[in-house]
Amino acid sequence: MSNTKKTLSSTPHNILKLGTFSCVRCGLTVSAASDGTRRNHCPSCLHSQHVVDHVEGGSSDCQGRMSPIAIAVLRTGDWMVVHRCVRCDELTSNPICADDNQLILMRMAVRPLAQPPFPLETFGDL
Repeated sequence: MSNTKKTLSSTPHNILKLGTFSCVRCGLTVSAASDGTRRNHCPSCLHSQHVVDHVEGGSSDCQGRMSPIAIAVLRTGDWMVVHRCVRCDELTSNPICADDNQLILMRMAVRPLAQPPFPLETFGDL
């Protein structure tokens, strides 16, 4: 098990050695976050590229576009962007960065309230 953890934790850093990359969706040239940390998604559209195989560890042969589909909030209060690969459907989560597009983040955060999967009228009958 310790070998697996070592592989998984060291692999993303090896793959993401480059300081900048081009967004696979909007073409923006993306560099490190404003606080200097490396990022794996575009701060403008929040899309990413499937370069790490989070199930097997190591690099991914998929290279598909990772679309942001939701926001998750950890017990610590930290926000995570949940991505789904449009090619293979793998799900990942990554921490948001301070300079990420706040409008898109808020739209994803309130989507379950704005578009519930059930009719709200049912609550009036209770």
